[in-house]
Amino acid sequence: MPRMTYLEAARRALAEEMRRDPDVWAVGEDLGRGGVFGQYRGLIEEFGPERVIDAPISENAILGSSVGAAMTGARPVVEMRFADFALCAIDELVNQAAKARYMFGGQIRVPLVVREPVGLWKSAAAQHSQSLEAWYVHIPGLVVVMPATPADNAGLLKAAIRCDDPVVYMEHKDLWGLEGEVPEEIEPIPLGTARLARAGRDLTLVTWSAAVHTALDAAAQLAGEGVDAEVLDLRTLWPWDREAVFASVARTRRVLIVHEAVRVGGFGAEIAATLAEELGDRLAAPPRRLGAPRIPVPYSPPLEQEVRIPADRIAEAARALLRA
Repeated sequence: MPRMTYLEAARRALAEEMRRDPDVWAVGEDLGRGGVFGQYRGLIEEFGPERVIDAPISENAILGSSVGAAMTGARPVVEMRFADFALCAIDELVNQAAKARYMFGGQIRVPLVVREPVGLWKSAAAQHSQSLEAWYVHIPGLVVVMPATPADNAGLLKAAIRCDDPVVYMEHKDLWGLEGEVPEEIEPIPLGTARLARAGRDLTLVTWSAAVHTALDAAAQLAGEGVDAEVLDLRTLWPWDREAVFASVARTRRVLIVHEAVRVGGFGAEIAATLAEELGDRLAAPPRRLGAPRIPVPYSPPLEQEVRIPADRIAEAARALLRA
């Protein structure tokens, strides 16, 4: 299989979907010059300014017009540049796109993809570093996707574009340059299916997005101590793959949920509570979770490091779980 970056894989998937379906188009700020990270580079040359649309600096106008277009049959891919900026258009997404299918009795759908780059990235500070996936998971009507690998960023983006419901598609900024194998023929990856990143027998690490790679590093550390940790990459947070999580945790009987987002109110709490309620006494220890402290992300690199969840900390939490 060819190797490409996380960014290149998504760009290729989008181009293929635009060739396949003339109703697919992209809109956002600076797309004509390739997007702020280069994820649209070359697309305007192939598809023209009618399908790769440079929009004015108004997130609510960009998303509001796209919601209307999706309601009439188009399949827009909306670039928000940063997840933080998407908050300017939260009404259009949460009160309009997410609710339209229900409020109109299924007569219309909103096949919309909202790309929101997320996460800690090179001293981007408090207004450009947030991971807000738990907000969107809380909203009925939204699908929430967070790919961790180049292959998944290609296959999941294709699935998101073909989905008939609005998808919040959250790509981690620190993964843009990550290289990996991508199939020659990219097929959509079914939404709501987890990926077994590493098999193990002693405990399960449930995670998503960039934290998957940190969890794999922690699992490698633990393997040197004779601990066999399983790493499960959710890929889609809503719907989440309960069957895969439950099967893994029922077998290992211990689970640590890891996410970069703030721990308080994070999606890890939902997973932990569900496992505690439904597996109960079958667990060898209560579910545990790791997340960021409830503070704004600092600009200072040493302070930013205190917000991160490094592999050493995951390994330490896993050891404590095994002792419990």
